[in-house]
Amino acid sequence: MRQNGYAPIEDYAVIGDGRTAALVARDGSIDWLCLPNVDSPSVFGAILDAGRGGAFALHPVEPYDVARRYVPGTNVLETTFRTARGSVRLTDGMTLSPAGRLAPMREIVRQLECLDGSVELQWSVEPRFEYARRRGTMTGRSGRVFFTHGAHALTLSVWGAEAAPAGRVRLDAGGRALFSLASAHHLPAVLPGRADTEQRLAHTLSFWEEWGKRAEYDGPWREAVLRSVLALKLLVFAPSGAIVAAPTTGLPEEIGGARNWDYRYAWLRDATYTLDALLALGYHDEAHAFFWWFRHASRLTQPRLEVLYRVNGGSRVPEHELGHLDGYRHSAPVRIGNAAARQVQLDLYGSVLNSIWLHAGSHGDLGAETGRETAKVADFVSREWPNPDSGIWEVRTKPMHFIQSKAMCWAALERACKLAEGGFIPDGRARWRAGANRIHEWIEEHGWDEEAGAYIRAPELRELDASILTLAIVEYEADRQRLNSTVDAVRDRLGSGPLLYRYLGKDGVPGRQGAFTTCSFWLADALARLGRVGEAARLMDELIPLATDVGLFAEEIDPSSGEQLGNFPQGLVHLALINAAVSIREAEAR
Repeated sequence: MRQNGYAPIEDYAVIGDGRTAALVARDGSIDWLCLPNVDSPSVFGAILDAGRGGAFALHPVEPYDVARRYVPGTNVLETTFRTARGSVRLTDGMTLSPAGRLAPMREIVRQLECLDGSVELQWSVEPRFEYARRRGTMTGRSGRVFFTHGAHALTLSVWGAEAAPAGRVRLDAGGRALFSLASAHHLPAVLPGRADTEQRLAHTLSFWEEWGKRAEYDGPWREAVLRSVLALKLLVFAPSGAIVAAPTTGLPEEIGGARNWDYRYAWLRDATYTLDALLALGYHDEAHAFFWWFRHASRLTQPRLEVLYRVNGGSRVPEHELGHLDGYRHSAPVRIGNAAARQVQLDLYGSVLNSIWLHAGSHGDLGAETGRETAKVADFVSREWPNPDSGIWEVRTKPMHFIQSKAMCWAALERACKLAEGGFIPDGRARWRAGANRIHEWIEEHGWDEEAGAYIRAPELRELDASILTLAIVEYEADRQRLNSTVDAVRDRLGSGPLLYRYLGKDGVPGRQGAFTTCSFWLADALARLGRVGEAARLMDELIPLATDVGLFAEEIDPSSGEQLGNFPQGLVHLALINAAVSIREAEAR
């Protein structure tokens, strides 16, 4: 049910083709699509401004009920509308080329089939280019509708109904209609034929079915794990191997609030969770591609690493506001770019070094050049770890000595020692081991709070932080009793039912936030690694039903309402779900 033109975030599903993604609401409206790539300006942006953002609407004329699902094991969406007179199924997909190559065009195919009775439907296609700054030009010829602006060309082809930017069609049982919205950028407009379009849709279904079957997980949460890895695949930018945090920008952590960020970039922090998940499920090609993407993307600044990168490897993502957009449910400002790229976040070095260790164990030799670069990164960590940083949560206060960042620096040097022991990188074990020991001593002296019975957020902030759960995940060498006590304290003081808030203190941004869903799956993962398998499994059984009806998670959840909040779908949540499920399975096996 829309409110003032806006669908709930949980009412969206996502489709994609390895270069960009579209969000489809329960009522059949495509409210978000960036072209030509996921980090390009939007063409449909109604999710950020219901009045002027633009959308591709398609739904019955009469009142209707909705049921939807992904075709099992795929990223092709099925929405079934039922009216008093009949029912119709809408199949939505972004097509893939049968040739096994990335075709120049991007194409959304929408196929209608009347299942019974008779249903009249209406549609309207209203692209708004450049984040709704430009309407573009519309023309009609050759039985098609063309929308153009600058280097952009969209072609709307319709079969089984009138080729028009808006219209109605009545379908009787067995009747079909087909829509193709094909885009070209700096290329001639595409004129797809019906047979080719149907073939591409069939191939797309086949591709996803075969890809999903490769998932090597047979535990109790297989459907959730499979949906998570399929969602993660939609976040892969196939030309480079980069994986974006989410395909959206500006979806708020608080309705009406200012915590609205652009997540259409690849964060190096996610590297260790990504490699862990993909390798555990048997997706070695994707893991290999992502590994080499971030190694090449970071090469220009090594040994210093940037926080995040564009999908093409660029690191310049200046943040600015789109003041002409109202924002989702009037949650302004809408931001593009991300100022976190300029921050110092030391925790990412632990993620990167751990991912290199995982990759070396899976693929063998790193190569001499990568080995030398990795050793230089470890030396950089040895020098920089005593400095304050902005931490995993990218706070917009002054830098502090975040305990999780220190622990990840410890993990970076520990992994460097393992890589040297395996002969993968030049040997600097003496200095790296000494550095790791100094970090460990510092954490145990300054990071443990006896009164709280937990490792804390920072010595400057004597409060709890759910990111400390990652100490168990990266196997930080702490007293087991301290780790268990920390887990219990975090769960008790930051928990709301099965969900966890990241922290309760200030972070330099006004307003509230929802519970950070990733942290809840980190809790399940940490419990499993600490041998508390029954607790971990029970928590998973509580968390997984909190997904949307099609199995997706946004960044956050409002514990009081269950409403999804933040950018959607959020890759880090689905990575944490996969890794928690795998950790529980492995703990049970032990």
